[in-house]
Amino acid sequence: MTRRLLLSYLTVTLVVLVLLELPLAVFFQQRELDRLTVDAERDATVLATIYEDSLEQDLPADPTPADDYSVDTAARVVVVDVDGISVVDTAREIDRDFSTRPEIDVALTGERSTGTRRSDTLDTDLLFVAVPVASGGTVHGALRITLGTEEVTERIWKFWLGLIGIAVVILTVMAGVGWIIARSITRPIRRLEATATRFSGGDLTPTDPDANAPHELVALEVAMNDMASRLDELIERQRAFVADASHQLRTPLTALRLRLENLQFDNPTDAQELDDAIDETTRLAALVDDLLRLARTENSLPPVDVNLTELIRDRVDVWTATAEQNQISLELVASGNDVHASVTPGGIEQVLDNLLDNAFRAAPEGSSVVVTITDGTTDQTIAIADGGPGLSDDDKDQALNRFWRSDDSIPGTGLGLAIVDTILQASGGSIELSDNTPTGLVATITLPAP
Repeated sequence: MTRRLLLSYLTVTLVVLVLLELPLAVFFQQRELDRLTVDAERDATVLATIYEDSLEQDLPADPTPADDYSVDTAARVVVVDVDGISVVDTAREIDRDFSTRPEIDVALTGERSTGTRRSDTLDTDLLFVAVPVASGGTVHGALRITLGTEEVTERIWKFWLGLIGIAVVILTVMAGVGWIIARSITRPIRRLEATATRFSGGDLTPTDPDANAPHELVALEVAMNDMASRLDELIERQRAFVADASHQLRTPLTALRLRLENLQFDNPTDAQELDDAIDETTRLAALVDDLLRLARTENSLPPVDVNLTELIRDRVDVWTATAEQNQISLELVASGNDVHASVTPGGIEQVLDNLLDNAFRAAPEGSSVVVTITDGTTDQTIAIADGGPGLSDDDKDQALNRFWRSDDSIPGTGLGLAIVDTILQASGGSIELSDNTPTGLVATITLPAP
């Protein structure tokens, strides 16, 4: 918006300059040409008076006055008799017939003739003035002055360049002043944009309105703050409800499971049904724990710099016993340098635990789970590959949805990958599921470098 405002200022300024300077330049050009023409007409009239007697009495004309004038002004002077034959010519073309020249023909009729024409020989524009040489109403001949317009043209060009220079200076000054004005006008809008961006990123902390901003923008900022406060309150209520409900459900579920286990000893004949009921209570308890964990995840802290290599190596060591118990090979592939990333505190541990747990559930005995760390310029990646059956394309598209499970027979709540996705989004990262070769699934985590 700042650039648009600045462009509008410069456009208006340019239009004003054109409206002012263009007529001024045209007026100056016309005035210089008119001045040159008037001066030439005056000089031609004076010279015509000098040659009036010699033409009237048919005496030889003295070329000295014409030559002196030609030397002073660099003009060509031609004096012709009543038949259009030159009697004086500063170019020394005596007895040449000039009667065919339009300006000479007009002057011999007793009228003045002025104008400009292009000389191909001299490759320049020429101004000509032709006046009759007459006395007592009788025309005895004509006198023509021809001179170049280079000097006038040069003055006109200098005037044009001066106007252009003034316009450039004014536009430059206007650009600086306009930039300052545009920035001051758009500053409240940029502030609102930054606030909206912060709100969209999850930071709903209200800001103090700018007292110097226009009333409409202040009202808009107040409304945005009210909206953010309301959203923050609703989200906090939702999180509190999930956490409270999870806490409240854990106690009766634990008690229910204990009673069902006690009933196994009292009713051996119903052991299968009781086992199924205990499994369901176990699944419900796990669901409650995942809901509580998800609620805590959505209220995570800002990201911090974490040594991924050291952290992942520790988690691999923790899961090594599980891998050996399941007869699965757990491998870590990392470069010699430590890889750092920006993640929420404690978040990457939950991500790794969830993904490794899923990998061990899917991987058959004798297969391997490989964790690979890649150091990038702007992003760090962690890939966890298993040798299990993998997922179809449709399943991969839905795997991050809450409560989704690929197979109801597989234990789990369907919240593991949803928790992983939530943690990664809070850290500015992402997760992508792809096929492993020859079989299995690869979960690739991308995290921003610090």
